[in-house]
Amino acid sequence: MEQWISDFNAKCNASLNSYGGGGSGKGIADFIANQVDFAGSDSALNADQAAQAKSPRCAGNAALNLPMVTGPIALAYNLSGVTDLTLTPKVLAGIFAGTIKTWNDPAIAALNPGVTLPSLAIQAVHRAEDSGTTDNFTKYLTAAAPTVWTFPGGKSWSAPGGVAAQGSDGVSKQIKSTEGAIGYVEWGFALDDGLSVAKIDNGGGAVELSADSAGKAVSAATVTGTGKDLALKLDYATKTPGVYPVILVTYEIVCSAGNAADIGPLLKSFLGYTSTDGQASLAQLGAAPLPAEIQTKVIASVQTIS
Repeated sequence: MEQWISDFNAKCNASLNSYGGGGSGKGIADFIANQVDFAGSDSALNADQAAQAKSPRCAGNAALNLPMVTGPIALAYNLSGVTDLTLTPKVLAGIFAGTIKTWNDPAIAALNPGVTLPSLAIQAVHRAEDSGTTDNFTKYLTAAAPTVWTFPGGKSWSAPGGVAAQGSDGVSKQIKSTEGAIGYVEWGFALDDGLSVAKIDNGGGAVELSADSAGKAVSAATVTGTGKDLALKLDYATKTPGVYPVILVTYEIVCSAGNAADIGPLLKSFLGYTSTDGQASLAQLGAAPLPAEIQTKVIASVQTIS
């Protein structure tokens, strides 16, 4: 968002203010409370939030969930001497549930023949605050490893144990500073901190995280929103070869109509930029552009904002 705002202001001689972080939960809460003009969230509004946003926030108009970024979730780890690691949904679920406790556990070793794994305790790192990344990661574990991952999903971490860290940056820094740590974090933060990232084998072979392999997962998503709302349902349990399954989609949440007269045109222009020219910068920032078929729908929806 910082890069987009800087580029947009320069290109359009605009003065869009900086973007405040704080996690998806805070973004949605601030949007509903009319504290911000739009919100970013790694999960679409649920039914209750959509109702709260419609009135009075959007003056009786629907709020739109507009997918704008493919955000791969990296399973980043810190393990000296291990630069090539493959994990499966069941093993990941066991690690984050606390039943797989050491790196040389037979379940991990069986997936990584020829790799010397230390008898080191695993420190699983999760988000401390409400997080769309947590929501999507636990949806993945529920869909792909339902017999092992039996904890409730949602934005709040519900499994026992592990170490909590604030924000994606906090999770990434905690992994970087702790030998034996592993955590789920948006890919860009793992890249910034130079962390190793595990390959994921959902049943179709080990897949390395890349913009291409993550983009393929979004291409297979189905639109569950109605009208101009483009909330997506992702197939976390896919076994399609070459598809990286642990992803999220970052939505920009905005009123479809009823925006303030001095804000609406700027908002529409900015989201028009992020859905077109802004897509080109995503890969270098540790994200992935939208697949063409989803991008076309987003552009059409943005054009109707008033």
